[in-house]
Amino acid sequence: MRIISYNVNGIRAAMKKGFIDWLATNPADVICLQEIKANQEDVDVSAIEKMGYQTFWYSAQKKGYSGVAIFTKIKP
Repeated sequence: MRIISYNVNGIRAAMKKGFIDWLATNPADVICLQEIKANQEDVDVSAIEKMGYQTFWYSAQKKGYSGVAIFTKIKP
């Protein structure tokens, strides 16, 4: 089992900088993201889901602050 933990410092910015391409070349069973700074509704996760990941989000109460997400290929 391969697990990746990654502080993205804003998932929308990370996606603009090639996060999806990086994920495609560095696949893992579980990916734990910190500081996503977005709500799930604000992010297009279709490319991530096409790679076989289920996504789970816990956004901060205050918009644009912290938050975490887990992408997993293993059913929890």
